[in-house]
Amino acid sequence: MELPFALRLQPPNHSLSPQKLESPTIHPLKQFLPIISLPEINPHTKPFLNLSRTRHSTIVTAKLKKPMDDVSEELNLIAAQNLDYAPARRRVRSAFIQVQQELDHPLFKVAPPGIKTYEWYEWNSRGLEIFCKRWMPEPGVRMKGAVCICHGYGDTCTFFFEGIAKRIAAYGYGVYALDHPGFGLSDGLHGYIPSFDELADNVIEQYTKIQGRPELRGLPCFLLGQSMGGAVALKVHLKEPRAWDGIILVAPMCRVSPSFLLLLSCPPFLLL
Repeated sequence: MELPFALRLQPPNHSLSPQKLESPTIHPLKQFLPIISLPEINPHTKPFLNLSRTRHSTIVTAKLKKPMDDVSEELNLIAAQNLDYAPARRRVRSAFIQVQQELDHPLFKVAPPGIKTYEWYEWNSRGLEIFCKRWMPEPGVRMKGAVCICHGYGDTCTFFFEGIAKRIAAYGYGVYALDHPGFGLSDGLHGYIPSFDELADNVIEQYTKIQGRPELRGLPCFLLGQSMGGAVALKVHLKEPRAWDGIILVAPMCRVSPSFLLLLSCPPFLLL
């Protein structure tokens, strides 16, 4: 029997709310996918991903989450929520803000004081709410220009980029960032990219607004892309080659590994 293109398994329900989370957007695949119960999985399985190939399907299984040490049971319950959609991701981020600020990591420990941060949401042309953030130099410091960030896959502009942005802002640059649709605090199915063109178009749309802000008038603007964000930055540059004064690429995703392409060419997946 042929398997459907994808099956999504329902994770354990650790939500603090008895109501099911509803997405502000309806994903075309998830709307019709059956939900089935999780089988018994050995929590001590070593590999993060187990690939089992059969004649008809490739089965991918993920390791179960372990409770975080030095974090309260309440925070562990919040972190164990289904993070497919933005409302749950936003609740987790709000709950862990204090924990993040206390992390013993150089990016947070050596962050310069006096940097002003602002957060807001913008609706894009596809009806998605996009999370945006900016870090401004200390008051009285003349701005030299702006750096706009494109984060990588599975990332967000509210974690490690927080420390990087503050360091850049300390040198007199306004730093602006957004979460791509489906990532971080922005709307969309978590990690799902229906179109790379749409990803680049969203960056163009949001950063065009930001480049028009009064504080950036007459200043050079640079686009910084890391990992997958580097590929997005390159795509943005190809679409609008005169929109930026320069592009900064950090370990950019310039090509896809042939082994991964081989995996994608296999028969349909059963995602566990």
